[in-house]
Amino acid sequence: MSESGAGDAEAASQVPLAGLRVLDFSEQIAGPYCSKLFVDAGADVIKVERPGGDTMRSWSATGGAVEEGGGALFRYLNAGKRSVVGRPTDAHVRALFAEADLAIEAHGLESDGPVQLDVEALRRDNPDLVVLSITPYGCTGPWQGRRATEFTLQAESGSIGMRGVMGREPYQAGGRVSEWGAGAFGAVAALPAVLRARAGGGGEHVDLSMLEVANLILTNNSETMNRLMNGSAADPEHTFLAPTVETPSIEATADGYVGFCTNSRQQFLDFLLLIERPDLQEDEELAQFAGRLMRFEEWNEIMRPWLERTTTAEAIERASMFRIPVAPIGNGRTVLEHEQLAARGVFGPDASGAALQPRRPYRIDDSEPPPPARAPRLDEHGPAPRFEGARPDGTPASRDPLPLRGLRILDVTAWWAGPAATHVLAALGAEVLHVESARRLDGVRMLGGMMAGHYPTWWEASPHFLQTNANKRGITLDLSRPRGREVLASLVERCDAMVENFTPRVLDGFGFTWEKIRELNPRAVLMRMPAFGLSGPWRDHTGFAQTMEQLSGLAWVTGHADDQPRIPRGPCDPIAGMHGAFALLAALVGRARSGRGHHVESTMVESALNVAAEQLVEWTAYGNLLEREGNRSPLAAPQGLYPCAGGQPGAEVWVAISVANDAQWRALVDALENPAWANEDALAHHAGRRAAHDAIDRRLRDWTRAHSCESVVEELRRRGIAASPVADPSRLLQENVQMRARGYFEAPQHAVVGCMPVASVPFRYAGVERWLRTPAPTVGEHNAPVLRDWLGLSRDALDGLQRDGVIGSQPEGL
Repeated sequence: MSESGAGDAEAASQVPLAGLRVLDFSEQIAGPYCSKLFVDAGADVIKVERPGGDTMRSWSATGGAVEEGGGALFRYLNAGKRSVVGRPTDAHVRALFAEADLAIEAHGLESDGPVQLDVEALRRDNPDLVVLSITPYGCTGPWQGRRATEFTLQAESGSIGMRGVMGREPYQAGGRVSEWGAGAFGAVAALPAVLRARAGGGGEHVDLSMLEVANLILTNNSETMNRLMNGSAADPEHTFLAPTVETPSIEATADGYVGFCTNSRQQFLDFLLLIERPDLQEDEELAQFAGRLMRFEEWNEIMRPWLERTTTAEAIERASMFRIPVAPIGNGRTVLEHEQLAARGVFGPDASGAALQPRRPYRIDDSEPPPPARAPRLDEHGPAPRFEGARPDGTPASRDPLPLRGLRILDVTAWWAGPAATHVLAALGAEVLHVESARRLDGVRMLGGMMAGHYPTWWEASPHFLQTNANKRGITLDLSRPRGREVLASLVERCDAMVENFTPRVLDGFGFTWEKIRELNPRAVLMRMPAFGLSGPWRDHTGFAQTMEQLSGLAWVTGHADDQPRIPRGPCDPIAGMHGAFALLAALVGRARSGRGHHVESTMVESALNVAAEQLVEWTAYGNLLEREGNRSPLAAPQGLYPCAGGQPGAEVWVAISVANDAQWRALVDALENPAWANEDALAHHAGRRAAHDAIDRRLRDWTRAHSCESVVEELRRRGIAASPVADPSRLLQENVQMRARGYFEAPQHAVVGCMPVASVPFRYAGVERWLRTPAPTVGEHNAPVLRDWLGLSRDALDGLQRDGVIGSQPEGL
């Protein structure tokens, strides 16, 4: 290939979705972030706006002076798109539907602004069109069409009910993280459907529920965990879960804050060495998460002396030596100063030059992605735009209702982020083979230790493993042995993609570099999901979801204003998984066009920075730092949790109320029977209510304390105000009729835990009844069938591998 031809091929590999055509009717965050992911991969996106334009054009969370071309967050979300004003029934928009591959709508959140598509008519008139609907509750079930906000969805999903300091009001996860997560899940759900339509399999309606997204990313599988702790798949008699915080987590140092994470027992024992308390290593109660909570004050006193004499930089340096996940606490200003992010060039100017923004969170073939294009002016490309460029040739999808049927993916991942990526691909039909070692199990299995009293083989009872590994087959391979590496190499030769999420030194140490993978299988896609990237001074640092929340700024905006930052507890794992899954799918599209494999690097920290981007763009565009506000929001006032009748100190019954506009405020005043204080002129507008929030909260608490939660919710919903009870995250299958109606929890038959309900995926396809066809594998469950069917190994060869410890079905050392 000539030098110019090679350059063209490299450029094309960075935009594998070039020629794919998307119509975006959405506003705010979820829908625009979904279509941004398509733009970043090369798709042609036309933004169809109502005459006044997307409300986000004039938005600044901190009240910054918004430029004529749109606010900094609008520019970030809509860079590279084109704009046309119109309605779905207009002739020029109907013409675009006829050319489009995907149409995106997102409505029902905060306001009635965005248009709603007539999905049935669209699919009838355009049989190959895929329509993605992002709505608060989904398009089916008894709650469809109900008004909600991010805050009330977090309350109903169980998120708020699991997050809080003992004795204080629980609090939301900050940063509108469910909306960003919905955009990421929407992109992963829609792209395979588009590829199937391109293969001749017909269009699809992808129906995504933000309530289910919030549950999946923010509740740590609490529903399944509580049932396992009760020792039965039946509706639980006892609830073992309550609002808590992790510890050690974000801790005050001599000069600020530092964030730790001790997900494994070894990490906690090493933490005791770090704080110079080896004498406590035999304290079994402290070694358990629940034990530290029961002794919370004592445990904080144990940590305090070391923390008070240690700076943040010293804590990071020393914790890193112990390989304890650790990070500084970032925000919109300080993330710019982090040595790893600076060394990797994560941030760059938007096309206007007025703000910085994170680049897309994945790199293909070790090349930088294209710089962001300019966001469009309103109707800049009207009145009759057309899609540009030819549709791409080739597709990795099939015509099957499960569009990824026929793809083989080798899953060498552990914990949550990597398995979450391969889990959604398995749900969509890919054959996913999960690889672990009997000598060193997937670390997330260790969470099953809490269930040891009910399940002797407790490593099979980890709620996270059961959820993220459903539909996969599982084998064990000891890669420290030459024969184990030989078997893995043979599997690589027979797969379409390999996914791993260890620190870079692990895979490199086993010899499975990109060069080796390409030698074994020139068409394979290798996706690596390191915490901090394959280069830079933090390359080999360990990181988990908590670490990303601490560094990215998501923790900075979570928690009460008078308290320290608090981690949201988990969303960065599945969010990193969805970014990785989308990047892998895009690379597979690129392979279908180029005929060769690709090397994808999708980092956890850059995924987190993309969904925390509002903090960065507000700081760099306006010099304003977003802060945590407890349960309040710049979007709604009043908004918060309010105690209802029937509760008591320490066991309050909370209702979540979110007043998103002036009309809803007037409706609330009517519900309060028009008290004089509520009719002050200053309260008629959002800014006045934000300024008087404390006083309004006192009045609202007086009102809610006199009524039951059920009556408050019913009255406010009847008046069009978003209100929800704070749900118990461990009783949603029993109590949430919407989730039951949509079949969100599924219960495949498992050899150890039985028909245990686990969360599936937060979207529906019209032609798919259930997503979880098989349970998560037990240790080494499919050693024989996989190695026989994939590699043709004989019974004698399998017995030899078992005898030599290369494979096994019993964990060693437990």
